Amino acid sequence: MRSLASCLSRVMVTLALIAVTSTSTKWVEDGVEYGRIGGSITLLCGHKHDSPVAEWRFNGARDIPWGFFTDQGHLDLPNLQPSAAGNYSCHSQSGGVLAALRLRVGSPPRPPAVSCRASDYYNFSCYWRPGGETFLPSRYIASYRSNNHVSGICLQEAARPNACSVRESQPWSTYQINITEENPLGAAVRILVFTVQSIVKPDPPEKVTAEPVPYAPRRLRVSWLYPSTWPQEPQFQLRFRLQYRPVLYQYWSVVETANLTDVITDAFAGVEHVIQVSARDFLDAGNWSEWSPEVRATPWAAKEASGLPTAASDGTTTEDFGSEPEEPTDQNDPLEKEAVMISLGIFAFVVLVLFLVIGVLIWVRVGRSKESGKKAGFLSTIHMKALPKSQIL
Repeated sequence: MRSLASCLSRVMVTLALIAVTSTSTKWVEDGVEYGRIGGSITLLCGHKHDSPVAEWRFNGARDIPWGFFTDQGHLDLPNLQPSAAGNYSCHSQSGGVLAALRLRVGSPPRPPAVSCRASDYYNFSCYWRPGGETFLPSRYIASYRSNNHVSGICLQEAARPNACSVRESQPWSTYQINITEENPLGAAVRILVFTVQSIVKPDPPEKVTAEPVPYAPRRLRVSWLYPSTWPQEPQFQLRFRLQYRPVLYQYWSVVETANLTDVITDAFAGVEHVIQVSARDFLDAGNWSEWSPEVRATPWAAKEASGLPTAASDGTTTEDFGSEPEEPTDQNDPLEKEAVMISLGIFAFVVLVLFLVIGVLIWVRVGRSKESGKKAGFLSTIHMKALPKSQIL
C-alpha cells in the first residue's frame, strides 16, 4: 500500500508539473521563431494583396537552397539543421521589406541530471545540468515534497541558475525533488527521491593547523575545528580523517579519529609535510566532506649545526643540560598505549607457555619414577619366590 501511494503521489506530481509547464511555457519574443532540428517550419511573410512577395533573403543573401516558396508567398523550410538559424526577410518587387524575423533552431529538452547535498541536517541544496545540448534558451522550475506532506518551491538564486535550496528541512525525512527544464519546444521533468541523511556531506573542517612537537623529530601535532555550517548539537557528531605526506612524495598516509587533534608519529625527520583533514557524520551517514585546504609543517630538528642552543618549552636550553634531552614520551599517544598492551600480552603469553612446559616436564618425570618403582618391587618378589627355602632361611 505504501509503495502504491508513493507511485500515485509521484504520478500526480508529474502530471501537475506537466500541466503547469504546458500553461506557462510561452516564449513570447518579438520577431523570433523556433524550429526543431530535423523538423520543418513555415515562415510567414504577412504581406498585403497589393504587395506581392518577390523574394526571401537569409542574412541579406538572396539564395536560400534549403527552402522554397508557397502559393501565398511564405517560405517553407523542411529538415531543419542548426545551419538554417539566422535572420530571414521577405521583400516586395520594389525591394521594400514586408517582414523580418529571426529563426532559432534547436531541440526540446531532455530530463536534466540532478544531484542533492546537505551540508547539515536542516538545509539541503540540489544542483542540475541539462540532459543534452538544445541550442535554445532554457529555464527551470524546482519544487519539493516530503513524506510529512510538506511541499514548496525550491528557491533559486540569480547567482546560481542551476541550483536551488530548501531551508529548515526535517532530519531523517524523505524528500522528493522535481526539476523541470523547459524551452520553446517543450519540457522535461526529473524526479529524485532521497532521505536527508543519505545526502549529508559536511563542509571541510576549518582552521586546520600543524606544528612540530618539541624534541620529537618524527612528530607533528595537527588540530582543527568543526565546520561553522555544521549544527553544534550533541546528536550530530563528526569523525575525521587526516591525510599527510612529505612534499616530495606522491602517496598519502591516512588515519581516522573522533578528536579535534591528532599527532602524526611517523613523519620524516627534517622534511616538510603536506596535511589535509576531512569530516563525516559520526554514524557514517552520507559522504565524506571535501579535503580542507593544505597546510604545511616540518618536524622539530635540533640546531646543532648552527651552534645555537635550542630552547625547551620551560625556557631552558640544551646548554643548561649539557646535552640534548631525550625525546619525551607522550603518555596520551594511543599508538604507544596500544604498543604497551601488545607487549604485555606477548609477555604474559610467553610466561604461560613456560609454566605449561615446566608442568608437563614435572608430570612426565613423576610418572616415570612411579613406573620404575613398581617394576623394581615386582622383580624382587619374583626373585624371592625362585630361591630355595634353605637359602631363604
